[in-house]
Parts: sequence; structure tokens; C-alpha cells
Amino acid sequence: MNIVIAPDSYKGSLTAIEVGTTIQQAFLSEIPHAGIEVVPMADGGEGTLDSFMYAIGGKRFCVEVTGPLGDKIETEYGVLNDGKTVVIEIAKIAGLPIVPPEKRDPYKTTSYGIGEVMIHAMERGYRQFIIGLGGSATNDGGLGMLQALGVTFIDGNGESVKPFGEAVKEVAIVDFSSLHPLVKECQFQIASDVDNPLCGERGASHVFGPQKGATPRQVFELDKALDHYANVVEKKIGKSYKNVKGAGAAGGLGYAFLLLGGKMMSGSRIIAEVTQLEEKIKRADWVITGEGQSDFQTLYGKVPSYVAAISKQYGAKPILISGGLGTGYEQLYEHFVSCHSIASGPMSLEQCMEQAKELLFTQAKNVARLIKAAGF
Repeated sequence: MNIVIAPDSYKGSLTAIEVGTTIQQAFLSEIPHAGIEVVPMADGGEGTLDSFMYAIGGKRFCVEVTGPLGDKIETEYGVLNDGKTVVIEIAKIAGLPIVPPEKRDPYKTTSYGIGEVMIHAMERGYRQFIIGLGGSATNDGGLGMLQALGVTFIDGNGESVKPFGEAVKEVAIVDFSSLHPLVKECQFQIASDVDNPLCGERGASHVFGPQKGATPRQVFELDKALDHYANVVEKKIGKSYKNVKGAGAAGGLGYAFLLLGGKMMSGSRIIAEVTQLEEKIKRADWVITGEGQSDFQTLYGKVPSYVAAISKQYGAKPILISGGLGTGYEQLYEHFVSCHSIASGPMSLEQCMEQAKELLFTQAKNVARLIKAAGF
């Protein structure tokens, strides 16, 4: 029996690697003869770098940069085993988990550190980048990142614009001639499963602003500011990107990477291609996947739905084991043999997260026992 375990992380409690290895241990305790491959997945958000490093190996570089609140932080990026491809995970540089809940305010956060990480990699000779675009605490349209890369933004008083979300509305003049010269030599693959435009009801501010601490008033003002910012930029360059799918990803960082010539791609697809997930599923009888919370939104390009689609293509049987099952999860039965939550009874979210590893092991063990008893 061949089994592929390809989960996303249970955000806030278990990494994709921890989820995968826990399920693996549970299955081997019941079906010790099974051939099992663990392929940790991600969609471009939290865990993207770890998924690449686990699957194909590489080298990590530690670097001190500007954090989302403007202070200095220690972070990292990776170079894959091919020796030329850099993986940058936005969540590790300007991510929401880095910002304490009481300090979450998209007016006060910046993407500046991302540009600093890029410069660190470029000046060491790297030109190919995979950008894991998700989980940011920012809503600055990539203003900070672009400033770090040398782009000049001037306000109506002739002063340099500060690299924070609250200053986006002040941009009056933009000059790309000061862009770091090495950027033009680089290729950027943007790993994101978000297709939101920069502005409007489905834009960065309205859809993702509240989870970053934005008040209803700030949501409206940030959306207006991003629209103004894009108009200034696009008047200067003579091209429009603000309505391109994915421009609104990571608080508008998607828009900034489009300005740099980046190509938007499915985060799940990029990771699947690099880790050769499809080749592994071709040989599998069963495929186990999961995420922190599965509901009707899982079908909109999230890791489990992507894994399930490949599984069905090759006749493998997909099973979903997630931290929880939410609104509309019944729709998932069309794509999975069965769907499971790790909760063993009435418990709070906090309890479930604290006991996630033990609960996951027990649920995975139960699934393995059913497969064994059915004689597969």
C-alpha cells in the first residue's frame, strides 16, 4: 500500500511538516508495511519556506532587516539545492504572527524589510526568486518594499514619503529610475492563491484589512489610499496592474511585484511542481491532506482541493483530516472519500490548538484502522 501525506499547516499550532510526520507516525503504528511519503505543502503563506526546504533541501541565510513595525528583526530566506533559486516567505519578514495582537494596525506596518531581504540575496548573486506571498501584517501596497529597493516616493510638500500604510495616501510623485539596478536582472515567481484585485470591495483593504487590525473607517481610507497610489504609479509607467488578479495579495504586495515584472502563479502549484507531488501521487493508493480549518472556501484553490484534484486524476483516494470543519464543509464530500476534524468532543479553539498534535495522531490512527479493516 502506498500513501502520500500532503497537508498544509494547521496555522497557529502545527507546521505542515509536523502535521505530515504526525499522520505518518499514526499510520505506521497501524499499517507498518505501508510505503509512506510526506510532502509538506503550502499555498504561498506561512510554512512555504519550510515546505521547500523539507522536500528538496537547500541553504538558509539569516539576516537582520526592518520588521513590520519598523524595528529590527532577525529573519531568514532560503536558497534551494539548485544553488540559484531563492525562496522568500513574506510571513517571516512582515507577517501577522510577528505583530502582537494589541499592535496590529495596518496604518503602522511596513513591507520595507522584504526589499532588504531581496537586496541581501541579489548582492550575493541570486537572480531567480520564488516569493511566498501570504500572511502579511501590511496594507501598504508594497510601498515600503519598493522604497527599500530604491524607488523614490515624494509627497505634496516635496518630502520623502514614510514607508508605512498610513503614508500611502500622501504619494504625489514616483520615480523608478532610482530602482536598484539588479532588480531588472531578476525573475520573480509569485506564489499566491489569492486572486483579489488591489482595490474595491474585493480588494486588499476590504477583504484582508480587518484581520490585520483595520477598523471599518480605516478599511475605507486604506482602500481609497491604495487607489490613489496606484493611479499615481500607473500614470508614471503608462501601464495598469491594479485590477490584475492577485494584485491585492498580502496587502497589495502582489501589485508591487507585478510592477517589478513578477508572474502570479498558484502557490500550491509551484510547491507541487518543485516537490514533484504529482509523480508521487501517481504511485499512491491513498492521499491524506488537510489544513487548520476546512469549509466551503477550501474549494477556492486551497491546498487540500489542489491535492484532491491531482489524486482523482490518477485514481488515488483522497482523505481530508483538518483541525476543524466549518460552514459548508459538506461540499467537500464530492472531492474527498471522507472528511475528518481532529476535535474529539466539545472543546474550545484554544484547547484544540494546544492539543493539536495528540488529537491529530488519534484521528489519523482511527482513519488508518478503518483502511486496514476494510482490507485495502
